[in-house]
Amino acid sequence: MGASDVDPPRDCPLCPRLVAFHRGNRAAYPDFFNAPVPSFGPADGRLLIVGLAPGLRGANRTGRPFTGDYAGDLLYATLIAHGFARGTYDKRPDDGLELVDCRITNAVRCVPPENKPVGSEVSACRPFLVNTIAGMPNLQAILVLGSLAHGATLAALGLRKSACKFGHNAVHPLPDGRTLVSSYHCSRYNTNTGKLTAEMFHAVFGTVRALLDGPPATRS
Repeated sequence: MGASDVDPPRDCPLCPRLVAFHRGNRAAYPDFFNAPVPSFGPADGRLLIVGLAPGLRGANRTGRPFTGDYAGDLLYATLIAHGFARGTYDKRPDDGLELVDCRITNAVRCVPPENKPVGSEVSACRPFLVNTIAGMPNLQAILVLGSLAHGATLAALGLRKSACKFGHNAVHPLPDGRTLVSSYHCSRYNTNTGKLTAEMFHAVFGTVRALLDGPPATRS
C-alpha cells in the first residue's frame, strides 16, 4: 500500500465478511452507496475526526461519513456551531456542506453487520487510517469518537492503548507534538441513554477549539 492509498478502492477485498455484507446490501439496496466510504473534508485541515464505521442507512447509503443518520445530525450541527463546517447539513452528500480546517474519517471504512467490526477488520483497515493521518501536513489534533476509534487511532500512531486511557473529553499530548482528544460516540444510543448529551459534545469541541486556537478571550 503506497502513500497515495488514503481511501480503499470500491471493491476492496481485504475483509471477506464485509465484502459479503456489501454484496447482500447491493442486492437489497441497489440505490445505496454500498462501498468503502472515503474521508470527507480538506487534507490540509488541523483537525481529524475518527469515527467507528459507516452506518447501514447512514454513510453506507450516502457515501459521506456521518451523513444520513442521527449521529450526523449531532456531529454536523456541533461542527457548524464551532466553526469547523459551513453551510446546511441536509443528510445528503450534495447538500453543499463544507468542512473548515477539519477532516472526517472512520476506523473501518465499510459498514459491518450490526455496526460491530471485528478486530481483524479494524487491523485490515488500519493502513488507510495511517495514510490519512500521514496525508494531513497541518494536523494538530485528532478527535476520536468512541473507544474502538480510540484504540484504532493509537494503533495507527504506533502507540499502545495504555499510553492514552479513553475517557470523555480526555486530552492526551502525543509524542509527536500533536494532541489526541477522546469523546463518547455521538450515536443515538448514547444520547438516548444520557451517556452523551449535546452539551457534553459541545464541550469536547470547545476543548478542541481551545487546543487549536487558544482559549477564548475574556471580557474585562
